[in-house]
This record gives sequence, C-alpha cells and structure tokens, in this order.
Amino acid sequence: MKLLDLFCGAGGAAMGYHRAGFEVVGVDDRPQPRYPFEFHQGDAMTWPLEGFDAIHASPPCQAYARVTAWRGDRGDHPDLLDATWERLSRARVPYVIENVPEALPLADLELCGSHFGLAVRRHRRFLAPWLPFALLTPCAHHGLKPFEHKGERAYADAMGCTWMSKKEARQAIPPAYTEYIGQRLTRLLADHPEEG
Repeated sequence: MKLLDLFCGAGGAAMGYHRAGFEVVGVDDRPQPRYPFEFHQGDAMTWPLEGFDAIHASPPCQAYARVTAWRGDRGDHPDLLDATWERLSRARVPYVIENVPEALPLADLELCGSHFGLAVRRHRRFLAPWLPFALLTPCAHHGLKPFEHKGERAYADAMGCTWMSKKEARQAIPPAYTEYIGQRLTRLLADHPEEG
C-alpha cells in the first residue's frame, strides 16, 4: 500500500507509516536531505493525489501553536489547515490531517508521548474521519519528570527520530503516533479495498 506524506518535513510521520507497512512518498516545499524514503520537493497544495491508497498531511502549525507566541515569533505564518482539509475531503482515499491541539479542537484523536512510553510531552491531534479508534488511556505524563535536554541529540532520540537533527525534530511527529494510526489504516484498507 502506498501513502502520500504531504508537508513531510524530515519524516517523523513517514517512519511510523512505514513501520505499519506502507510504502511512503514525501512532499515538502523545502529540501529534506534526511527524509528516509522517496522524496519530492514541491507544493503540497498542488501535488497530485492520484495513485495513493492513503494520504497524510501535516500543514504548518506555527499560526496556531502556543509556542509561537511564547517565543515572540509574530511572523507571517501560513494557515493552510482549512485548505488542506477541503482538498483532502474531496480525495477518494482515506486521509489523516495532523496538527497541534490549538488548531484542531474537534479532532478525532489526540496522542501524547506518554501513550507510547516516550519521555516527551508532545500532544498532537488528528482528523481521521475514515478510521475507528480504540480509546487510549489518558496522558500519563503527570508522574514523569519534565524532559531534560541533555545534548544536541537528546530530544530527537527521545521522540524516536534518531536520523534527524535537533531542529528537524522540533517540527516532527514521533513515529509511534503514526505507526498506531497506520496499523488501523492498513486494517481498514485490507477490509475495504474499495476505499483505497
């Protein structure tokens, strides 16, 4: 099964889908020399959607993220979330849209590093209207010490993004999140091949 990874960054989401059994193709408007699978530099908003069994999109989150304001970054950040949703809702294959909690108040699923035993508190929400989800337990990070940044590689490694730089990891999704989603997506496609 083939999955299109839009706004792919350095491939955190891609690695999870790969582990769930997908052949992944990434598209981003910036070069991604460490993307671990087939990569194309291009516009995710115009890239052809045909020929894929499923689509994942992680449009830029800076327009919504609390950390943007916290850092004093008041730059002109693109808001492509609604346009991405409109585009993918017309696709004839299952799709998943990921973003920060502030961007997706009515998401189908919210995941946290603590769900997967990761030492990172990284909440991400997902629109995945095609997929049934088993309920995960609530976040369990209340008992964990805050993550301590020890060294250049520590955060990337804690997220499971061992091939990325620290800067790339700050924008990434831990692969465990999309592996969880991808396992359910592969079952959906196996049970309903007409969806893909």
